[in-house]
Amino acid sequence: MAKVIEYIWKIWLRPNFLTQDVENDYTGEVSTMGNTVRNEDIASRIVKERSELRYETILAILNERDSIVLESVLGGSSVQDGVVHIAPSVTGLWTGSERTVDPARQKPSVSISPTAALRDGLSNVKLEILGLKDSGAYIGLVTDAATKSVDGHVTPGGIIVISGDKLRIAPADDPEMGLFFVDEGGGKTAVTQISQNDPKRITALVPPLPAGTYTLQVITRFSNGYKLLKAARAIVYDTPLIVE
Repeated sequence: MAKVIEYIWKIWLRPNFLTQDVENDYTGEVSTMGNTVRNEDIASRIVKERSELRYETILAILNERDSIVLESVLGGSSVQDGVVHIAPSVTGLWTGSERTVDPARQKPSVSISPTAALRDGLSNVKLEILGLKDSGAYIGLVTDAATKSVDGHVTPGGIIVISGDKLRIAPADDPEMGLFFVDEGGGKTAVTQISQNDPKRITALVPPLPAGTYTLQVITRFSNGYKLLKAARAIVYDTPLIVE
């Protein structure tokens, strides 16, 4: 009989920003300790387990596989491997007999679901609560004000609501401080229209960004009360924001 391996996910508790009228409910955040496994790590592990293939060969195969999966999904095909099933999908609704596509309402997307192997594996995962996460500065949730979506999709010219703690941009007259969208190449676009700038919430207008994936950053010296930090800190949202 095969030995069952048990895994432990360590969980931090954070306030649930989706239920703002309730003060004592929390969501769980898996503590990944900053670990993200990439193709380079997978290739190294395969080599370590005594594969006859060279690291460079394995990495090239993994990267080529990524290209084929990407091309297949963008071409409208589903892809299934041993871990997940990826299927093309569409967000948005059509009303009545309309037969046109409004890019602002209907968008191509993907749905990702676990395979039977992953679902079975999850039954061997135990959760361990670490406690309440340090209430330092962080972005907990970004909401598209028009659609109420929290999946990371934002619309240029639309309003987003950023919830968290110690977010206030201060000092407000310092051009180095602010709210920024950072593209995959590291280029920064500053948000110039902010209607609410509070410690727990920032409401802002998304600038005219080209399609792509962005990281949201708040740069501020705000700490508590009227005292400012000596140096600015960057508060980064963990979830990538997508402009289509």
